[in-house]
Amino acid sequence: MLVLKRSIQVCLTLLFFANCSFANEGEKVYQAKCVSCHESYIPMTKLMENFVERKNTLLHLKAPTLNQLSYRLKQQIGDPKGDEEIHRMEVSAFISDYLNNPDKQKTVCLRDVIQYFDTMPSMKGQISEEEIEAVSEYIYDFDKKIVAKKGVKHELFDTALQKAQKNDKIIILKVMTEHCHFCKKMDREVMVDDQVVKALQKDFVLVQVDITKNALPLGLTAELTPSFFFIDKNKNILQKIVGSWNVEDFLEILKKVNMQKGVKK
Repeated sequence: MLVLKRSIQVCLTLLFFANCSFANEGEKVYQAKCVSCHESYIPMTKLMENFVERKNTLLHLKAPTLNQLSYRLKQQIGDPKGDEEIHRMEVSAFISDYLNNPDKQKTVCLRDVIQYFDTMPSMKGQISEEEIEAVSEYIYDFDKKIVAKKGVKHELFDTALQKAQKNDKIIILKVMTEHCHFCKKMDREVMVDDQVVKALQKDFVLVQVDITKNALPLGLTAELTPSFFFIDKNKNILQKIVGSWNVEDFLEILKKVNMQKGVKK
């Protein structure tokens, strides 16, 4: 039994380093062959301003950003709610085909975005299948990783309650599901905004619960996602809001909730 446990630990360790190595290789391919046209990350609010209001005159982008591609590919190619490994292969196959035979008619980007770009030149003979596979993995994971990197850390409820009691903060219980479109919209557009992140770090502790996997604390229930419960250090529910909000409205909600517990602004 001890030998088996050690063998499993060794396998898991090797798998971890293999995945890290593959991810690093994908980033190297991106830096070498993609970054000249595809910028990595620009906040969604700024991208919307650039394309919707300014017709690409604000940023003068030559191609979609990596965070745009990561999200759109996962939403438009294959079945995003199906088996993840199969989905990754479907996305990789699409990227391979597009790099070798680019055609704007096949694009996954919104028409309001792609209209400002020329059709990319074919990379046939300039990038190997191994490199495509590596960079596809990097692109697939990019959107989720950037949200985790730029957003506020999620705590378990008991830990959040301790921090709220110690530092006189409010718990935000964010109720979501894995495939909720408006949950992802909040994550990508609002919860990573610099002003929102600053406000959250100052006065709040964030808890996230996927209601398809776990029950809500305090006997709470929610039917719609995303839902946000604002809970004080004494476990009192200060407010509940439902739905997706823009940056300005969400900041105003945070301000008003803070006033409910007597925080002076």
